[in-house]
Amino acid sequence: MRRIQTFIALVLSVTLFLIFVYSTLHREMTNSYGALPEDLLKHSSVQARVSDVTTQSSKKESLTTLYLNDNSVSVSDSFRKSIPQNGAYWNRLLYSALGKLDKGENPFIHDAAWSRCRETNQELLKTNMHDFSSYPFLFQDFLQGMHCRSPPALLRQPNKCIPDKGKGDNQTFLLFAIKSTPENFVKRQAVRETWGREGTHQSGLRVRTVFLLGTPPLDNPDLSQLLSFESRHFGDVLQWDFHESLLNLTLKMTMFLHWTLTYCPNAAFVFSGDDDIFVNTPALLGYLRSLDPSKASQFYAGQMINSASPLRDPKSKYYIPLSFYDGPYPAYAGGGGYLISGALLKPLYSVSRVMPFFPIDDVYAGMCFQALGVSLEANEAFRTFDVKEQDRENLCIHKSLIVIHQRSPLEMKKLWKGIHSPLLTC
Repeated sequence: MRRIQTFIALVLSVTLFLIFVYSTLHREMTNSYGALPEDLLKHSSVQARVSDVTTQSSKKESLTTLYLNDNSVSVSDSFRKSIPQNGAYWNRLLYSALGKLDKGENPFIHDAAWSRCRETNQELLKTNMHDFSSYPFLFQDFLQGMHCRSPPALLRQPNKCIPDKGKGDNQTFLLFAIKSTPENFVKRQAVRETWGREGTHQSGLRVRTVFLLGTPPLDNPDLSQLLSFESRHFGDVLQWDFHESLLNLTLKMTMFLHWTLTYCPNAAFVFSGDDDIFVNTPALLGYLRSLDPSKASQFYAGQMINSASPLRDPKSKYYIPLSFYDGPYPAYAGGGGYLISGALLKPLYSVSRVMPFFPIDDVYAGMCFQALGVSLEANEAFRTFDVKEQDRENLCIHKSLIVIHQRSPLEMKKLWKGIHSPLLTC
């Protein structure tokens, strides 16, 4: 009898605990999207609710009008000379925009409503790319959404860079912008506990971190409530309503630029990276502090890739069909981790409004910087292709570097503890 009573008590306890967790998550989810009108809260679809609210508020938050009236946008001669004017689809789109720019017309890519921006006319796509039907599915999907640039924001963190009360001037010196995916919580947590930890560092330098997410495939488990709870608890998750895909990282980059110019415009530097890299934050801050002020305002740095060209193998995840793009790649920083001056965010966003999307985000960033006339500063301490195999356990090697790609969450924590150990002599 006592065993039965004990079992019943245990079941009741577990049930009450699950009810409490569910109600907490539900309340956090509702709160994380901000104050919503009562009639919208009655809808069963969270996605529809957020999309409606975002549509209503987009006119207030959009920076598009600002840049449509900005006549200072220009594209460098070096970029124009590097991209051949030929029959490839992307090349034609680019030179169409440049032609408008040169004539004094509005060259900015128009923001169609998100629900109606995808190209559904297969005949149009096949006419412009004769072998479109042979493209891999993900590439076809990218092309259908290539002109879609305004996904609704699901988690936005509008107060991220507001100075803390009573702490004086704590303007963001370095903003970590980490590309992640909804299911990668363990990786995000490892970053939070190591190199991406927010706070005030050397000489009062303020470091803040955000993680950039899209939405998982429809077949995946629904993580929206957990993400909402994570967002409220840590205050560092940004999410937009577009599908996570390697070829959508360019869209993710531009949405982050939009967010930063709206909510964190005074960040001195931005570090863009993946959630599986290791960053030696003290070394990174020391590097930034050592910059000459004249260089710091026009700064784009990382591991230089200056001899890459489009891969034509359809089996490669970086495949670029010849009928889509025909030309070389600029020198660009490896997407695992690179630095940008905060002063460059506005011109970078402006020129991205002229440049058609390219499916490889770090190549696209390199194109935009070349268009701005900003040269990449190569730094050998950025190892986005990792170190030699025999050096992977060498703490002194890691202590002398700034960025290493890639490391598991456990390796990340071990490295962070190791390079900060008072027992380490290098």
